[in-house]
Amino acid sequence: MKSKLLMIQGTSSGAGKSLMVTALCRIISNKGYKVSPFKSQNMSSIIFNIDKTGKIIAQAQAIQAIGARKHPDVRMNPILLKPIGNYESEVYLCGNFYSKMTALQYYTNFVLDPGFELVLNTFKSLRKENDIIVMEGAGSPAEINILKYDIANMLLAKKVKSPVVLVSDIERGGCFASIMGTITLLKPKYRNLIKGILINKFLGDEHILTPAIKKIEAKIQKPFLGIIPKIEHSIPAEDSLDGQKNKNINHIENLEWINKEINKVSKIIESTIDIDYILKKIVK
Repeated sequence: MKSKLLMIQGTSSGAGKSLMVTALCRIISNKGYKVSPFKSQNMSSIIFNIDKTGKIIAQAQAIQAIGARKHPDVRMNPILLKPIGNYESEVYLCGNFYSKMTALQYYTNFVLDPGFELVLNTFKSLRKENDIIVMEGAGSPAEINILKYDIANMLLAKKVKSPVVLVSDIERGGCFASIMGTITLLKPKYRNLIKGILINKFLGDEHILTPAIKKIEAKIQKPFLGIIPKIEHSIPAEDSLDGQKNKNINHIENLEWINKEINKVSKIIESTIDIDYILKKIVK
């Protein structure tokens, strides 16, 4: 039997996708499921060296693996783009250096073929070993300039028939506009994959959001699944545009502090989202 799927996408970089996947992996693991994270393509200079293999993945996926109580695996991040400047990146495939490419070379000559084929093959392999795969998107799924190349978001979700939960960061402002804008810009075949919305990084009385939530729900016909508070934690952040400080963990020995932080964050998130609805009605 194939594992069930869930993809977490965001309305922007820094919306909280990486942390959300980490927490969901721990929450689902606590419920007795074999769970694994997966991010098809990540651009990051914060990398994790997998012990004694010489292979690397993005550190964010290594932390998500810890959340899932798994050893980091190259299949969790089959394509890693490590920026080196001048619009060029080192491309790593399943942890091994492949080539240096400009963005134009990557999109024109690689990402759809052979890149997407590699992603699907590694995904299928990982899926055989788990009950649930929690996938992380990249940036926003509504970057209309690169939609036809975006194997990290809707192209993948559509191909593997994964439901999507969309996360929006309310701290930076424009939360409801970003939700509406994202959904409006998507083609109907992709829009229909979105099964619910999460508001992240909220401070204050959540009741003041109720009128806006009701209006947006009526317009998009999709439920809001929770309002997550801004959580103070020391889990290393991914190097994105959110401006958080980063910390290299390098290996997973003596990382009790990360496990404690993951437990703390996952308990808060579980208490503020409708996890039963997500697992019973959305995860497929």
